[in-house]
Amino acid sequence: MAEKRMLIVPAELVQKIDDNRGDMNRDDFIQFLIDSQFKEETKDKKPAPQYATKEEMLSLEQDIKKLLKSFLDFFLNYGLEIGKEPKESSFEEITSKLKGLEKDIDENDKKGRATIKWK
Repeated sequence: MAEKRMLIVPAELVQKIDDNRGDMNRDDFIQFLIDSQFKEETKDKKPAPQYATKEEMLSLEQDIKKLLKSFLDFFLNYGLEIGKEPKESSFEEITSKLKGLEKDIDENDKKGRATIKWK
């Protein structure tokens, strides 16, 4: 037989239990309430937050560099097409930076990454 203990609760709580327990005795009703409360807690638990790994952050950095390079290429080509002549020194400087970025991207490029293609 299970060991029994006494629990002292306010009279209003006992009245509330008696009003809502129906045909169940007090022990069974309280046990039912406790069990149902624990089951709800496990259902409502949210999954632990997902954090990005170092590899995912590096991949994001590379993808952002590719995207920025694509934007720069687009705007440089657009500027050339509408007839504005860029200053030679600034144009060569930007071109060398883009080539440096492109080499850096190609060295760290891995399979399985999404790429953006411009037409």
